[in-house]
Order: sequence, then C-alpha cells, then structure tokens
Amino acid sequence: FPSFDPHLEEMVHTTGDERAVHLTREAIELVDAGHHEAASRNLREALALAPDNPTVKAAFLKIQQDGENDHHLLDLCRRYTAQKDESAGKDAALYLRTDGLIPPESVAVECAKLLLSSPASSLSALQDDVISGLVRQNPSVRQLFSSRLQVSVTTFFDDIYDRGDASAVCLDTVVLDPSVWPSEDARLHCERELFQLFIAKLMESGHDMDGRSLKGIARLLAVDATKLQDLVDDESLDVIVGSLDYRLPLEWRSQATLATVKYLESSQAVGQTQFSNIISAKLAKSRTDELIVAFSATAAIFPVAPEVAAAVFLSDGFLNSLKALTGRDAKSRKVETSVLEVLNAACVNTAAREAVFKSFSDWLSHILTNGCDESSDLAAVILAKVRASRDRPSGSNGTAAEGGDDSHVAELVDRFKELMSKPKSENISHAIEGLAYASVKAEVKEQLATDAGFLRDLVKVLQANTHDSSILYGGLMVLVNVTQFLPTLSEEQKKISQLKSYAEASPNATQTGPPILETETHVMARCRAVVEAGVMPLFVACGKTNMRSIHGLIAKILLSLSRNSQTRGTLAQQGAVKLLLGLGTARQGSSGSISQETVQHTSHALARILISVDPAHVFPASGFPHITSAIRPLTALLTSPESSVVSAEQPVDMLPVFESLLALTNLASHPDAAAPDGIVRQAWPVVEDLLLSKSPLIQRAACELVCNLMTCESGVVKFADGTKRAAQRLHLLLALTDTDDLATRRAAGGALAMLTEFDAVIAAILDRPRGVQLLLGLCRDDDDDGLVHRGVTCVRNLSCVASDNLRRRAHEAVKKEGGIEILGNLLQSKATNRVVLQIGVEALKPLVEENSRD
Repeated sequence: FPSFDPHLEEMVHTTGDERAVHLTREAIELVDAGHHEAASRNLREALALAPDNPTVKAAFLKIQQDGENDHHLLDLCRRYTAQKDESAGKDAALYLRTDGLIPPESVAVECAKLLLSSPASSLSALQDDVISGLVRQNPSVRQLFSSRLQVSVTTFFDDIYDRGDASAVCLDTVVLDPSVWPSEDARLHCERELFQLFIAKLMESGHDMDGRSLKGIARLLAVDATKLQDLVDDESLDVIVGSLDYRLPLEWRSQATLATVKYLESSQAVGQTQFSNIISAKLAKSRTDELIVAFSATAAIFPVAPEVAAAVFLSDGFLNSLKALTGRDAKSRKVETSVLEVLNAACVNTAAREAVFKSFSDWLSHILTNGCDESSDLAAVILAKVRASRDRPSGSNGTAAEGGDDSHVAELVDRFKELMSKPKSENISHAIEGLAYASVKAEVKEQLATDAGFLRDLVKVLQANTHDSSILYGGLMVLVNVTQFLPTLSEEQKKISQLKSYAEASPNATQTGPPILETETHVMARCRAVVEAGVMPLFVACGKTNMRSIHGLIAKILLSLSRNSQTRGTLAQQGAVKLLLGLGTARQGSSGSISQETVQHTSHALARILISVDPAHVFPASGFPHITSAIRPLTALLTSPESSVVSAEQPVDMLPVFESLLALTNLASHPDAAAPDGIVRQAWPVVEDLLLSKSPLIQRAACELVCNLMTCESGVVKFADGTKRAAQRLHLLLALTDTDDLATRRAAGGALAMLTEFDAVIAAILDRPRGVQLLLGLCRDDDDDGLVHRGVTCVRNLSCVASDNLRRRAHEAVKKEGGIEILGNLLQSKATNRVVLQIGVEALKPLVEENSRD
C-alpha cells in the first residue's frame, strides 16, 4: 500500500477552502443581483466544503441578515404601514393564515413593531388580522407584548384594544402564556390588571359595540377564574349579567354566559348569592328593561347551571313577578318573549318544570292560540315539554302513568309537523325542540313514524342545517326516540318491575309486557320507515363533522336501525360500514375523546350489519375500508367494559358478544387471508376463553368462528404446533364434538376435519384418551348428514393422510374402537349420500386391506 502523504491532505483542504470562498463571493453577487435561489445553492455548497471557514461563516450571516431585512412579510408590512397599501395588508394577513408559512422570529418582531408604531386610527381593520397572526405564530412577538405590558398594562391595553377584536384577545393569549413572563407574580399582576380593564371597558356605556371586552373577560375567567374571582364585585357581575339580554347578539350572550357560569363555578355560594341578589333587584325595580334582563339572564344560566337557576326561578319573588306579567295587559306583551324564554329554559329542571305546569299552563295555552307566530311556537314547545314529561314512562317496563292529555300533545305535534313542512320557517328550531320532547311518548313516536312525508321533511331540514348543532342535535334526538327499543328484561328484572308497579299502586301493575306501541314489532316498523326516508346520506354528512355529541346520537340510531336484518343490506349499500368505522375511531383535528358508549354502539351496529352482508361487497379488494379495519371494533365487543356493574337488575348483556362472534365468523370466510389472520392475531385469547362459556349460544358462535379460522395458517398453528397448549386446545375441541348442541358439534367437527390433515394434530388425537372414539362418535349420528360428513372426513384423514409410522398407529386406534364396523354400518345407512359414501369408502379401504394382510 502507498504511504500516506500529509502534504496531499493539506493541498486538498486548501483547495476546498478556496472553492468555498469563491462560491461565497459568487453568492454575495447573486444576492445583490436579486437571484436568491442561486445564491442559496452556492452558499449551501460552500458550507458543505468549509463549514468552519471564517469568510464563509461571515458571508452566511450577512446574507441571512440581509434576507431577513428583505423578507417578504416584512416588505408587506412596510408597504401597509408606510404607504397604506391595503393589498399588501391583505397579503400579509394571508401569509400568516397559510399553514407552514411561519416567519423568522426576528422578522415577526420587526413586523409587530412596525404595526405598533403606527396609531390604530391610521391603519385599516386589516391590522387586527396581521397582529393576531403574528402573536399566534411567534413566541418572540408574545414576548414583546409581555415586555410592553410589564412597562404599563393600561397604556398598552388602550393601544391594542382599539386595533380590533382579535388583537384584544391576543392580550389574553399573552397573559395566559407562562413561558413569556419572568415570573408567575409578574404574569398574575398583569393578568389581574388586564381583567379589571376589560371590566371597565364593559361598563363604559355604548363602548362595547362588538363584544370585545366580553371575549376578554370570558376567556380569562374560563382559564383562571379561581385567581380572578375576588375582582368580581356586585357592580362587575351586574354588567356581565346585563349582557345576557336576549335582545343582544348571540355572540355577546354566549361570551357573557361563559363568563357568568365560570364565575359561579369558582365562587360557589358567594357568587350564587350575588347572582340571586342582582336578579331580585332587577325584579324589584319592575321596569321593562330590568325585567327582560332578569328573565334573560336566568334563562341563559339554566342549561349550564340548572341548580343555581332553579333556586332563583323557584323563589317567591321570581314566581310572583312572572305571575303578575302573565296577564293580558300591554306591559306583559313587551316582556312576553323573555318570559317564554325563561319558562322554556326552566323545563330542564324537574321542580321548575312542575311549577311551570301548575302556574302557567293556562297562560301558555292562551299564547298558543292568540300570540304572534314566534310566541305561539315557543309556547307550543313549552307545553310539549311539560306534558310529555308528565306522561313520560315511569316504570322500568315502560308503562306510562295515566292522566296524560294525549289529544293535546297530538295537536302540538301536528303544529310542529306543519311548521317543519314550510320551506323557509324562521322558527324551525322551536319545532325541532318541541318534537324532541314530545317524541318520548309512544303515541307520538308512532304518529311521526307513520308519516313518511314528515320523515322526509325532517331529513331535509337536518341536511340543510348540519352547521347548526342545536337543530341537528334536536332532530337526531327525535330519530333516537322514534327508533329506540325498550331494553330486554331478564325474568328477574320483570319480577322487580312488577313489584315496583304494585308498590306504586299503578293501574298497570297487572300488565306483563311492554305497551303495545313499544313492542319489537312496532319499533321495527318505525326503524324501517326511518331507513326508507333516506337518513343515511344525512348521517354520512354528519359523520364528517367533529361534533362528538352528534356522533353519539348517530351511533345510537344506527344500532337500532341495524337490529332489523332486512334493512342491513340497504344500510351497507349507503355507506353505513364506512361511517361506523369512522365514528368509532378518533380522527386528527377533532377535539375531545370518543365516549365508551359511542364506541360500544358503533361496534355493535357494525357487528349486526356484517352478520348479514357479504364482506366482499362491503370491503373492496383494493380500496377503503380494508377488511382488517373491522376486526378491532368487533374484538372490543367480546370483552365486557370494566366499568359495567353486574347485578340482578342489570345483568351482563351478552348479545353484543354473540353478534360480534357471528360477524367475525363471516369476516373469516373472506377470501383475503388477511381477515382470518387478523382475527387470530387480535382476538384469539378471548375467543378461546369463550369456547368455555356457560351460554350455549356464545359457545356455539365461538366454535363456529374457530372452525372458519382453520382456513388460515395462523389458526391451524394454534392446534398443530406440537406444544402442550396446542394439545389442550385440541382436547377442548374434541370435547365439543360431544355436546348437546348440534350446531356446536358441527362446528367442532368441521374444525377437526381440516386439522386432521396435519400429522401433529393426528398424533395429539391418538395420544388423547377417547380422541378417536369421539371422532367415530360423529359418524354414528343418524339425524344429521352434515355431522356424519365431518366425522367420516376426520377418520379418512387418520387412515389415509397420516405419514407411514403415524398411519399404522392411527389404523390400530381406529380398529380398536370398532371403526371398521362403524364405517361399514355407515356405508349401508348412507348409501344414498354419494359424498359421504365416497369418503367412507376411502376411510375404510386401507383399514380392511391391512386387516386382510394381518
């Protein structure tokens, strides 16, 4: 080998440095000429050749600095602030909204300083988008805001507040980000001052025209209410409560509701007393505006803090004020809507709902017939709620208490249906809400389901309002009620239910079954009507949203719809399988976790559909979804949730387990080997345990699944790998050939017919006492040709398929158990069954030949 020359290395190193310096000079010239991409290529090559060369490093830093000074975003901000170029402002805002485009920190800070150095009044509303984008994208800008706030919270607040809604919210973002503050004390000090400034702005008459301060207050309380609650005095809470006025924009009211609820949660009794006193003071003044605010505020709090709102509502002063206003004088007309809103909201609480029924039913009936359209529709909703709740089934067997005025509820339902049929109804949400409550009654369920026109109208309305969560939720609740089956009661549950009815002196105590309209036949018919109304396209559209509550309702409805085997094919054709797989899986970008109930319902509905359809039609050979994607949710059904409580009143529901096993059995028959292999890999331990189930149906279904899994190598290995565990599994399978259930014997025999093609299995059967005897027992069944077919196949494999030494052992064992005689009798009795006859001859021939030789 040639000796190493150090001078050669030095020469190469010098040449590399020279080349790098040359490339660096070219890069500087290219930058000056405006060819940034070419300059970047040269610079990268120079750095690769000589990363430590001082000339190269200096050139790199200079070009980088020049590049930042000439950054596209910085240029846009300069043009926008100096030249008032609106197109540049729009492009800057677009740049900051575009995914993947994040400016360098130094550039972002320079842009922010440019904008903040210009008075808010000198720039257009675009400054709001640009400033908020910079704060959102760059920690350095948040650090800049933090520094300005530490100098003077009031001065910086006044500057930022006037720049726009999003800019003001950025102040919340900064004070809630601990990473940009030197200490927690400094952060908390600025946060408290900022909160007080937002409150002060809200108090300024006519100043908060865009709800800007409400957003700031709500966000701070939502995150840090415990640290800010002491700053909310009576005057502060009063101004927040004033923003709950139903006449104000919904966005403002939403922020005020969030702020109020978060404060009440953190302050507990102190805040509740404050809220109650504020409402009482407004009622005492008896001025129209004060009354409207009092009723609006209470109505707004009911859905999120029902106990607090109910305490206020049920107080003597509140009810007396309502009673005084529910006459027919002019003053009550002015506050009529706010009164209706609070009565509607109060129905969420049992005691408050009862008070509404007792004290205001007559007035509501009067408004129903004499009020304007909006008031009349809202009165109908309230009456539907109180009447439906009073007639709601009270016993666990679904029997309803007598005394309900069904004719009145039916009239209300007809009114809601008429409102639904109008092409552009402004009060459609009232109709949906009323139907959601009324449809808990069996009579209403039947009334709605037998009206095909109404169901089509409902689907159209929901498809047109998939963006409106309240309408969508209410409409889907109607479908949930219409399609809901009563729970299947065990004998123990039926006895307990009947005893409760006797104890309550119910007139239906002697009734032994569910009401006629809640029987399975009627519910099945209602489910069929819903499917025929074309709900699947609606469900598919709703499945694309990120609303977990909506997904939960869809899963519940599909579980009911899939109970009817005759409509499962229709559901599968319209995309139910793909939808269910999506609903049961967390998706990227969605908020919140999937509830255990939703997962259970989607998996169970999926199992039911996959029982009845050909997997090849649902899972294309090349495409989405793949057949293996269904295995995990189906496997999850095989184990009971850990949180489930087993008792006499609530036994374990084994139906999902049974139907999941049937669905997996169907999947295992798919030609794609990935299906049975995936089932063995994911579900084998629990399936193996279910072979020992005390339930004959579960044991049968598990055995049938095992039989189908013997078509794949991984399934065979579980019995044929020669281990002790494999021998134990084979012993269990042999035992199942001798059970009382014919279908279980068939499945076990079918599995053994495939397994006995392998020497390891044959050897294990010969080693097992009564192993050959059990196989010959299958051949003696005179009632079922299928079972005999399986048995004689197993014996044929023992006498023909086994290898030489093993075959001799098998022949001896078969002959010892009287196999020749059993097979001979079989050939005589099954002479008309050609398949069994042929296999029997094949099994008997080597035994007879060996006997004759002996």
